[in-house]
This record gives sequence, structure tokens and C-alpha cells, in this order.
Amino acid sequence: MRIFVFFDLPTISLENQKEYRKFRKYLVKSGFMMLQESVYCKIVLNQTAVSGVYENLRKNKPPKGLVQILTITEKQFSKSEYLIGENQSDVINSDERLIII
Repeated sequence: MRIFVFFDLPTISLENQKEYRKFRKYLVKSGFMMLQESVYCKIVLNQTAVSGVYENLRKNKPPKGLVQILTITEKQFSKSEYLIGENQSDVINSDERLIII
């Protein structure tokens, strides 16, 4: 399963910017990867893990702005299509790994 976090946070004041950075850092430290600006994704094993992630997101939500979460299955995610652009990932494919003997 994949959990998506979509957010639109205010960044007008210095305090807003601090809260934005704090939330973004929380997402990265929690294992979320950025798909697009303000769109983050995390792979989880089952519904129990989903519940735990949702609870932690509620505990670490910023005081202002809009944060939405969505869970989909891997099968649903595999049907996504790039209309323009291409997938850019820091994850190394198994074909790209070097085998040292």
C-alpha cells in the first residue's frame, strides 16, 4: 500500500516558514519520498501500519494550512501514467547495482 500526503501550507511569515520546514523534515525522517512539490509518498505493508502512520501524521500536523492523506494499493498505483515528464528516483534499480566479488 502507498500513503500519499498532499499539503498546502502558508509561508508568508517567518513562523509559517518554520512550521513548513518542520513538517517537511518530519515527512522525510518518517520515510516519505517527494513525488512532486508538496506531494509525498510512503510504502507501507498493511492496514495496521497505515493506521500508525495516520496517527503520527495527526500528532505532527502543522497548526495552519491544508494537509490531506490518501491510501491506495500497489495495484492502483501501478496504473498511474506519466502524461509529461518521467519518473526521477534516488532508488537504485537492481540492474544498476554493482556486484563486487
